[in-house]
Amino acid sequence: MKMIRPTTPFPTTGYYGPLYFCDRKEETDTLISNINGGQSTTLVAIRRIGKTGLIKHLQHLMSDKLICIYTDILPTENSIDFLNSLTTAILNSVPEKTGFGKKIWNFIKSLRPVISFDSLSGEPNVTFNVQPSESEHQIESLFAFLEKQNERVLFAIDEFQQILNYPEKNVEAWLRRIIQQLKNVVFIFSGSQQHLMNEIFTNPAKPFFRSTQFLKLDKIDVEAYQAFIQSKFLENRKSILPETVAEMLEWTNVHTYYVQLLCNRVFINSGRSINTETWHAEALKILKEQEYVFFGYRDMLTKQQWNLLKAIATEGKVYNITSKDFMQNHKLGSPSTVNRSVNSLLNKELIFKEHENDGRLYYSVYDVLFQRWIQNL
Repeated sequence: MKMIRPTTPFPTTGYYGPLYFCDRKEETDTLISNINGGQSTTLVAIRRIGKTGLIKHLQHLMSDKLICIYTDILPTENSIDFLNSLTTAILNSVPEKTGFGKKIWNFIKSLRPVISFDSLSGEPNVTFNVQPSESEHQIESLFAFLEKQNERVLFAIDEFQQILNYPEKNVEAWLRRIIQQLKNVVFIFSGSQQHLMNEIFTNPAKPFFRSTQFLKLDKIDVEAYQAFIQSKFLENRKSILPETVAEMLEWTNVHTYYVQLLCNRVFINSGRSINTETWHAEALKILKEQEYVFFGYRDMLTKQQWNLLKAIATEGKVYNITSKDFMQNHKLGSPSTVNRSVNSLLNKELIFKEHENDGRLYYSVYDVLFQRWIQNL
Protein backbone atom coordinates (compact mmCIF):
# COMPACT_ATOMS: atom_id res chain seq x y z
CA MET A 1 0.00 0.00 0.00
CA LYS A 2 1.37 3.40 -1.00
CA MET A 3 1.87 5.72 1.98
CA ILE A 4 1.06 9.44 1.83
CA ARG A 5 4.05 11.65 2.56
CA PRO A 6 3.54 13.99 5.57
CA THR A 7 4.12 17.73 5.26
CA THR A 8 7.01 17.47 7.77
CA PRO A 9 9.13 14.49 8.87
CA PHE A 10 7.53 14.85 12.33
CA PRO A 11 3.79 14.19 11.95
CA THR A 12 1.72 14.55 15.13
CA THR A 13 -1.24 12.49 13.95
CA GLY A 14 -1.65 9.45 11.72
CA TYR A 15 0.81 6.82 10.54
CA TYR A 16 2.90 7.51 7.42
CA GLY A 17 5.04 4.41 7.16
CA PRO A 18 8.32 3.08 8.57
CA LEU A 19 10.36 6.07 7.34
CA TYR A 20 8.60 8.31 9.86
CA PHE A 21 8.41 5.79 12.69
CA CYS A 22 11.13 5.71 15.33
CA ASP A 23 12.49 2.52 16.88
CA ARG A 24 10.06 0.28 18.85
CA LYS A 25 11.83 -2.73 17.31
CA GLU A 26 11.73 -4.83 20.48
CA GLU A 27 8.03 -4.16 21.06
CA THR A 28 7.22 -4.80 17.40
CA ASP A 29 9.09 -8.11 17.46
CA THR A 30 7.21 -9.14 20.62
CA LEU A 31 3.85 -8.36 19.04
CA ILE A 32 4.72 -10.22 15.83
CA SER A 33 5.90 -13.21 17.86
CA ASN A 34 2.62 -13.22 19.80
CA ILE A 35 0.58 -13.02 16.60
CA ASN A 36 2.53 -15.82 14.92
CA GLY A 37 1.96 -17.94 18.01
CA GLY A 38 -1.78 -17.24 17.98
CA GLN A 39 -1.52 -15.23 21.21
CA SER A 40 -3.52 -12.08 21.85
CA THR A 41 -1.75 -9.15 23.54
CA THR A 42 -2.72 -6.60 26.17
CA LEU A 43 -0.84 -3.39 25.32
CA VAL A 44 -0.75 -0.78 28.08
CA ALA A 45 0.70 2.74 27.90
CA ILE A 46 -0.06 6.23 29.13
CA ARG A 47 -1.76 8.46 26.58
CA ARG A 48 0.17 9.96 23.69
CA ILE A 49 3.24 7.79 24.24
CA GLY A 50 2.75 6.10 20.87
CA LYS A 51 0.70 2.92 21.34
CA THR A 52 -1.68 3.69 18.46
CA GLY A 53 1.29 4.47 16.21
CA LEU A 54 2.87 1.15 17.21
CA ILE A 55 -0.34 -0.72 16.36
CA LYS A 56 -0.57 1.00 12.98
CA HIS A 57 3.12 0.25 12.33
CA LEU A 58 2.58 -3.40 13.20
CA GLN A 59 -0.48 -3.63 10.97
CA HIS A 60 1.47 -2.06 8.11
CA LEU A 61 4.18 -4.71 8.50
CA MET A 62 1.65 -7.55 8.76
CA SER A 63 -0.84 -6.36 6.12
CA ASP A 64 0.31 -8.91 3.52
CA LYS A 65 -0.21 -11.79 5.97
CA LEU A 66 -3.34 -10.79 7.88
CA ILE A 67 -6.54 -8.81 7.60
CA CYS A 68 -5.74 -5.93 9.96
CA ILE A 69 -8.59 -4.10 11.70
CA TYR A 70 -8.35 -1.23 14.20
CA THR A 71 -10.97 0.56 16.27
CA ASP A 72 -10.86 3.00 19.18
CA ILE A 73 -13.83 2.38 21.49
CA LEU A 74 -13.25 5.34 23.85
CA PRO A 75 -16.30 7.20 22.41
CA THR A 76 -18.59 4.18 22.97
CA GLU A 77 -21.07 4.17 25.85
CA ASN A 78 -22.76 0.77 25.65
CA SER A 79 -22.69 -2.60 23.90
CA ILE A 80 -24.64 -1.27 20.89
CA ASP A 81 -22.03 1.46 20.36
CA PHE A 82 -19.40 -1.29 20.70
CA LEU A 83 -21.12 -3.32 17.98
CA ASN A 84 -21.31 -0.24 15.73
CA SER A 85 -17.62 0.52 16.31
CA LEU A 86 -16.46 -3.04 15.55
CA THR A 87 -18.56 -3.29 12.40
CA THR A 88 -17.57 0.15 11.10
CA ALA A 89 -13.90 -0.73 11.65
CA ILE A 90 -14.28 -3.95 9.65
CA LEU A 91 -15.86 -2.19 6.67
CA ASN A 92 -13.21 0.55 6.76
CA SER A 93 -10.43 -2.05 6.79
CA VAL A 94 -11.73 -4.34 4.05
CA PRO A 95 -12.45 -2.89 0.57
CA GLU A 96 -15.76 -4.09 -0.81
CA LYS A 97 -14.22 -4.89 -4.19
CA THR A 98 -11.90 -7.64 -2.88
CA GLY A 99 -13.01 -11.26 -2.68
CA PHE A 100 -12.96 -11.27 1.10
CA GLY A 101 -14.43 -7.78 1.10
CA LYS A 102 -17.51 -8.84 -0.86
CA LYS A 103 -18.14 -11.66 1.59
CA ILE A 104 -17.87 -9.51 4.70
CA TRP A 105 -19.86 -6.60 3.23
CA ASN A 106 -22.65 -8.96 2.13
CA PHE A 107 -22.68 -10.61 5.53
CA ILE A 108 -22.86 -7.31 7.42
CA LYS A 109 -25.61 -6.08 5.09
CA SER A 110 -27.54 -9.26 5.89
CA LEU A 111 -27.63 -8.16 9.54
CA ARG A 112 -29.68 -5.14 8.37
CA PRO A 113 -27.75 -2.20 9.82
CA VAL A 114 -27.93 1.36 8.51
CA ILE A 115 -24.78 2.03 6.46
CA SER A 116 -24.00 5.67 5.71
CA PHE A 117 -20.96 7.25 4.06
CA ASP A 118 -18.98 10.27 5.14
CA SER A 119 -19.52 13.07 2.62
CA LEU A 120 -15.83 14.07 2.63
CA SER A 121 -13.86 10.85 3.12
CA GLY A 122 -16.40 8.44 1.66
CA GLU A 123 -15.74 6.06 4.56
CA PRO A 124 -18.65 3.88 5.70
CA ASN A 125 -20.28 4.17 9.11
CA VAL A 126 -22.47 1.41 10.52
CA THR A 127 -25.40 1.84 12.91
CA PHE A 128 -27.50 -1.01 14.30
CA ASN A 129 -31.03 -0.36 15.51
CA VAL A 130 -31.21 -3.21 18.02
CA GLN A 131 -31.92 -3.75 21.70
CA PRO A 132 -28.93 -4.08 24.07
CA SER A 133 -29.76 -7.74 24.57
CA GLU A 134 -29.42 -8.32 20.81
CA SER A 135 -25.98 -6.68 20.52
CA GLU A 136 -24.27 -9.69 22.13
CA HIS A 137 -25.75 -12.01 19.51
CA GLN A 138 -24.75 -9.69 16.65
CA ILE A 139 -21.17 -9.42 17.93
CA GLU A 140 -21.00 -13.20 18.28
CA SER A 141 -22.26 -13.60 14.69
CA LEU A 142 -19.69 -11.09 13.46
CA PHE A 143 -16.71 -12.86 15.03
CA ALA A 144 -18.08 -16.29 14.06
CA PHE A 145 -18.14 -15.15 10.43
CA LEU A 146 -14.55 -13.90 10.61
CA GLU A 147 -13.50 -17.18 12.22
CA LYS A 148 -14.88 -19.24 9.31
CA GLN A 149 -12.92 -17.37 6.63
CA ASN A 150 -9.63 -18.53 5.12
CA GLU A 151 -7.97 -15.21 6.03
CA ARG A 152 -6.37 -14.71 9.47
CA VAL A 153 -7.47 -11.54 11.23
CA LEU A 154 -5.62 -9.17 13.57
CA PHE A 155 -8.20 -7.09 15.47
CA ALA A 156 -6.86 -4.18 17.55
CA ILE A 157 -9.32 -2.66 20.02
CA ASP A 158 -7.97 0.56 21.53
CA GLU A 159 -9.02 1.98 24.93
CA PHE A 160 -10.47 -1.43 25.75
CA GLN A 161 -11.04 -0.47 29.40
CA GLN A 162 -14.08 1.48 28.19
CA ILE A 163 -16.16 -1.73 28.35
CA LEU A 164 -16.11 -1.36 32.15
CA ASN A 165 -18.32 1.74 31.78
CA TYR A 166 -21.05 -0.01 29.81
CA PRO A 167 -24.39 -0.19 31.65
CA GLU A 168 -25.10 -3.77 30.53
CA LYS A 169 -24.22 -6.55 32.98
CA ASN A 170 -21.56 -9.21 32.38
CA VAL A 171 -20.06 -7.60 29.26
CA GLU A 172 -16.62 -8.99 30.14
CA ALA A 173 -18.05 -12.48 30.64
CA TRP A 174 -19.95 -12.83 27.39
CA LEU A 175 -17.25 -11.10 25.36
CA ARG A 176 -14.61 -13.43 26.80
CA ARG A 177 -16.85 -16.40 26.01
CA ILE A 178 -17.09 -15.31 22.36
CA ILE A 179 -13.39 -14.53 21.96
CA GLN A 180 -12.02 -17.69 23.57
CA GLN A 181 -13.66 -19.76 20.83
CA LEU A 182 -11.71 -17.99 18.08
CA LYS A 183 -8.58 -19.52 16.58
CA ASN A 184 -8.40 -17.51 13.36
CA VAL A 185 -8.73 -14.07 14.99
CA VAL A 186 -5.98 -12.67 17.24
CA PHE A 187 -6.44 -9.49 19.28
CA ILE A 188 -4.52 -6.53 20.61
CA PHE A 189 -6.39 -5.03 23.55
CA SER A 190 -4.78 -1.66 24.24
CA GLY A 191 -5.54 0.90 26.89
CA SER A 192 -4.19 4.02 28.57
CA GLN A 193 -5.69 3.53 32.04
CA GLN A 194 -3.31 0.95 33.44
CA HIS A 195 -5.18 0.25 36.69
CA LEU A 196 -8.36 -0.58 34.76
CA MET A 197 -6.54 -2.72 32.20
CA ASN A 198 -4.86 -4.55 35.09
CA GLU A 199 -8.28 -5.10 36.66
CA ILE A 200 -9.56 -6.71 33.44
CA PHE A 201 -6.56 -8.88 32.60
CA THR A 202 -4.68 -9.61 35.85
CA ASN A 203 -7.48 -10.03 38.39
CA PRO A 204 -8.06 -13.80 38.98
CA ALA A 205 -11.76 -13.11 39.56
CA LYS A 206 -12.21 -11.58 36.08
CA PRO A 207 -13.13 -13.48 32.86
CA PHE A 208 -10.11 -12.17 30.88
CA PHE A 209 -7.60 -13.24 33.57
CA ARG A 210 -4.36 -14.41 31.92
CA SER A 211 -6.03 -14.69 28.51
CA THR A 212 -3.35 -12.57 26.80
CA GLN A 213 0.35 -11.74 26.82
CA PHE A 214 1.02 -8.45 28.63
CA LEU A 215 3.15 -5.68 27.08
CA LYS A 216 3.78 -2.33 28.72
CA LEU A 217 4.92 0.42 26.36
CA ASP A 218 7.56 2.77 27.78
CA LYS A 219 9.25 5.82 26.28
CA ILE A 220 11.40 5.46 23.18
CA ASP A 221 15.09 4.96 23.92
CA VAL A 222 16.69 8.42 24.21
CA GLU A 223 19.72 7.65 22.03
CA ALA A 224 17.57 6.10 19.32
CA TYR A 225 15.17 9.04 19.34
CA GLN A 226 18.01 11.55 19.27
CA ALA A 227 19.62 9.88 16.26
CA PHE A 228 16.26 9.66 14.47
CA ILE A 229 15.43 13.35 15.01
CA GLN A 230 18.84 14.57 13.92
CA SER A 231 18.75 12.41 10.79
CA LYS A 232 15.34 13.77 9.77
CA PHE A 233 16.54 17.36 10.06
CA LEU A 234 19.74 16.58 8.14
CA GLU A 235 17.82 14.76 5.38
CA ASN A 236 15.97 18.02 4.81
CA ARG A 237 19.17 20.12 4.82
CA LYS A 238 18.65 21.51 8.29
CA SER A 239 21.56 21.29 10.72
CA ILE A 240 21.00 20.62 14.40
CA LEU A 241 23.57 19.60 17.01
CA PRO A 242 23.06 16.45 19.11
CA GLU A 243 23.14 18.63 22.24
CA THR A 244 20.23 20.70 20.93
CA VAL A 245 18.18 17.56 20.23
CA ALA A 246 19.00 16.33 23.74
CA GLU A 247 17.66 19.61 25.19
CA MET A 248 14.41 19.20 23.25
CA LEU A 249 14.00 15.62 24.42
CA GLU A 250 14.56 16.64 28.03
CA TRP A 251 12.00 19.46 27.79
CA THR A 252 9.38 17.07 26.35
CA ASN A 253 10.21 14.29 28.84
CA VAL A 254 10.84 12.03 25.81
CA HIS A 255 7.04 11.76 25.58
CA THR A 256 6.33 10.88 21.95
CA TYR A 257 3.48 13.26 21.15
CA TYR A 258 5.22 16.30 22.65
CA VAL A 259 8.54 15.41 21.00
CA GLN A 260 6.78 15.21 17.64
CA LEU A 261 4.90 18.46 18.25
CA LEU A 262 8.00 20.44 19.19
CA CYS A 263 10.08 19.00 16.34
CA ASN A 264 7.22 19.66 13.92
CA ARG A 265 7.03 23.32 14.89
CA VAL A 266 10.79 23.81 14.90
CA PHE A 267 11.06 22.18 11.48
CA ILE A 268 8.36 24.40 9.96
CA ASN A 269 9.50 27.69 11.44
CA SER A 270 13.29 27.35 11.31
CA GLY A 271 15.93 28.15 8.76
CA ARG A 272 18.89 25.98 7.80
CA SER A 273 20.45 26.04 11.27
CA ILE A 274 18.66 25.16 14.51
CA ASN A 275 19.99 26.05 17.94
CA THR A 276 18.75 26.39 21.52
CA GLU A 277 17.20 29.80 20.88
CA THR A 278 15.26 28.38 17.91
CA TRP A 279 13.48 25.64 19.85
CA HIS A 280 13.04 27.82 22.95
CA ALA A 281 11.08 30.32 20.86
CA GLU A 282 8.81 27.60 19.47
CA ALA A 283 8.31 26.02 22.89
CA LEU A 284 7.20 29.35 24.36
CA LYS A 285 4.78 29.88 21.47
CA ILE A 286 3.23 26.45 22.07
CA LEU A 287 2.77 27.17 25.78
CA LYS A 288 1.25 30.57 25.01
CA GLU A 289 -1.25 28.97 22.60
CA GLN A 290 -2.35 26.54 25.30
CA GLU A 291 -2.59 29.12 28.09
CA TYR A 292 -6.36 29.50 27.86
CA VAL A 293 -6.81 25.75 28.34
CA PHE A 294 -4.36 25.66 31.24
CA PHE A 295 -6.14 28.50 33.05
CA GLY A 296 -9.31 26.44 32.64
CA TYR A 297 -7.65 23.46 34.31
CA ARG A 298 -6.54 25.66 37.20
CA ASP A 299 -9.98 27.20 37.69
CA MET A 300 -11.69 23.80 38.06
CA LEU A 301 -9.44 22.76 40.97
CA THR A 302 -9.64 23.50 44.67
CA LYS A 303 -6.77 25.38 46.29
CA GLN A 304 -5.41 22.15 47.80
CA GLN A 305 -5.57 20.31 44.48
CA TRP A 306 -3.88 23.18 42.62
CA ASN A 307 -1.11 23.41 45.20
CA LEU A 308 -0.44 19.68 44.93
CA LEU A 309 -0.46 19.83 41.14
CA LYS A 310 2.04 22.69 41.21
CA ALA A 311 4.25 20.74 43.61
CA ILE A 312 4.24 17.64 41.38
CA ALA A 313 4.97 19.76 38.29
CA THR A 314 7.85 21.47 40.08
CA GLU A 315 9.41 18.18 41.17
CA GLY A 316 8.78 16.43 37.82
CA LYS A 317 8.42 13.07 39.56
CA VAL A 318 7.24 12.50 43.12
CA TYR A 319 8.05 9.12 44.64
CA ASN A 320 6.69 9.51 48.16
CA ILE A 321 3.78 11.86 47.84
CA THR A 322 2.91 11.89 51.56
CA SER A 323 6.47 12.21 52.81
CA LYS A 324 7.06 14.85 55.49
CA ASP A 325 9.72 16.67 53.41
CA PHE A 326 7.57 16.90 50.27
CA MET A 327 4.50 18.14 52.14
CA GLN A 328 6.43 20.67 54.20
CA ASN A 329 8.50 21.98 51.29
CA HIS A 330 5.33 22.75 49.32
CA LYS A 331 3.02 23.61 52.28
CA LEU A 332 0.49 20.91 51.36
CA GLY A 333 -1.06 20.24 54.74
CA SER A 334 -1.82 16.80 56.17
CA PRO A 335 -1.39 13.37 54.49
CA SER A 336 -5.18 12.93 54.40
CA THR A 337 -5.57 16.23 52.52
CA VAL A 338 -2.85 15.20 50.04
CA ASN A 339 -4.43 11.78 49.50
CA ARG A 340 -7.83 13.32 48.74
CA SER A 341 -6.22 15.72 46.26
CA VAL A 342 -4.21 12.89 44.66
CA ASN A 343 -7.36 10.85 44.04
CA SER A 344 -9.15 13.84 42.55
CA LEU A 345 -6.25 14.70 40.22
CA LEU A 346 -5.97 11.05 39.14
CA ASN A 347 -9.70 10.91 38.37
CA LYS A 348 -9.43 14.11 36.34
CA GLU A 349 -6.40 12.57 34.56
CA LEU A 350 -4.28 15.63 35.32
CA ILE A 351 -1.66 13.38 36.95
CA PHE A 352 -0.79 9.71 36.52
CA LYS A 353 1.06 7.14 38.56
CA GLU A 354 3.62 4.79 37.07
CA HIS A 355 6.28 2.36 38.19
CA GLU A 356 9.94 2.83 37.35
CA ASN A 357 11.86 -0.16 36.01
CA ASP A 358 13.11 -0.74 39.55
CA GLY A 359 9.54 -1.00 40.82
CA ARG A 360 9.32 2.40 42.54
CA LEU A 361 5.96 4.13 42.20
CA TYR A 362 5.93 7.80 41.18
CA TYR A 363 3.43 10.51 40.32
CA SER A 364 3.80 12.96 37.44
CA VAL A 365 1.73 15.53 35.52
CA TYR A 366 -0.02 13.92 32.54
CA ASP A 367 0.28 16.81 30.09
CA VAL A 368 3.95 17.72 29.62
CA LEU A 369 3.02 21.15 28.23
CA PHE A 370 0.88 21.83 31.30
CA GLN A 371 3.80 20.80 33.50
CA ARG A 372 6.17 23.19 31.71
CA TRP A 373 3.60 26.00 31.83
CA ILE A 374 3.23 25.59 35.61
CA GLN A 375 7.01 25.60 36.01
CA ASN A 376 7.13 28.93 34.15
CA LEU A 377 4.57 30.61 36.45
